Order: sequence, then C-alpha cells, then structure tokens
Amino acid sequence: MIQNGQITFYTHVYSPYCHRVHIALEQAKADYTSVCINLMEKPEWYDKKINTVTGKIPALTYGGPKHPPGEPSPEAAVLVESGVILEFLHETFPEARLLPSDPILRANARIFVSIVDNKLMDVFRGYFVEGAPASALLAGFEALQVRLPPVGADGKGGFAVGEWSIGDIAAAPLLARIVMLLEHDIGRFEEGDGPKTLALLRGPKYARIMKYLEDAKRWPSFEATWDEPTVLAIWQSNPFFKRS
Repeated sequence: MIQNGQITFYTHVYSPYCHRVHIALEQAKADYTSVCINLMEKPEWYDKKINTVTGKIPALTYGGPKHPPGEPSPEAAVLVESGVILEFLHETFPEARLLPSDPILRANARIFVSIVDNKLMDVFRGYFVEGAPASALLAGFEALQVRLPPVGADGKGGFAVGEWSIGDIAAAPLLARIVMLLEHDIGRFEEGDGPKTLALLRGPKYARIMKYLEDAKRWPSFEATWDEPTVLAIWQSNPFFKRS
C-alpha cells in the first residue's frame, strides 16, 4: 500500500511499548519521523496537542503534510496506545503481515498480546520495582511458554502463532528487557537475585521460551530497533529500579 501522508512517531528507546511500534514501523517499511519524548522532562505541548488522553508514549500522527513535532497537521490522525497503533499499522500496511490471514491464528496472536499485557507486565513491575518474589515472574514466563508451538525436528519452533505477528512484537521487547535487567542485577530485589533468576530461566524448564526470545531477537525488524547498550544505560540510571 502507498503511504497516505506523513507518520510522526513519538517515542523513547527506554520503553518496551514504544519498541513495539518501532518494530512494526520497520516491518512495514514505513516512512516515518521519530520524536524522542522523555516523560521525566516532557514538553508542555505533548499533553495538550499529541496524547491528550493519558500523556504517555508511544503516540503517532498519520496523514497530512510533515509538521513540527508540537504542531500536528489538522489533517493528521493522532493515535495513542501501542496496541491500537499496532492494529492500525496492520490495517494500513497489510503487506507487512503483522497479523496472519487465518482468523484463528489472528485471535491467538491477540491472546498472546493479552497475556503479555495482563500477566507478564504486572509481575515485571512486582519483581523489579516492588521486590516481589521471583516465582511470580517465572510464572509469567510459563504462561507465555505454554502458548508457544513446539520446536520441530529441524530445530525451528516458530513464533507465537508460527509466523511472526503482533504477538511477538508485543512480547519480545519486554522479554528482552527482563533478561537484560536480570543479567545486570538491576531491580529492587535482593542484590544478586537477578543472575540467580536468570540461571533458572536458562535451565531446561524454560528452554522453549528462551529459544523463542533468541529467535525473536534475530528477527530483522527487532534487530534493527534494539540498541541494548543504550537501553541498558537508561535503565541503570532509573531511580525506580535502584535499591535503597
């Protein structure tokens, strides 16, 4: 499909939600302009003219001519919430195949997204920010793992519904950040617990989902949008993840 007007993407490399949209834009080979929004130093115009609903990122404007970041064109649609934007990009760029053509697989991809948003994100906050036990985080990984197709005889297991989809676009950014934080022992859990939890995830019980993550990280649109050293430096400096 020919792109109908400009795309401006309001984002920050820190955010797994923004990363979702970034992956989808790359997958769609869209022509877009990125605008970095630091929520700690958010420009006044952002809440007033871009995300007037929650003031969060990501956000996206679509259509009309190119415009200054704080002055969206009257012709542009303003979209917020990563899930909404992913569905919009699927409809706008069907050749990107962000969702499968089979209706059952489409439904299963959306279920996978729901598990990430309603199960894994909650236990992520609990473990890394509130000091909850690692068992809840591990249970979140299990909840995703049971949805994955088995690994075939050729060593390939496929993604959430076999082919790459918004299910993987939703899951991979958060999973990659979790493993990164565990490896570097970043969080409000007891010092040293991060590498211990990661060792459990790298054991046989979680072999399927860890293979899934490695496969996802090698997917071209993920590789093109994942700058781990930069992301790590930002998370290391985040006061919400520092121990007292």
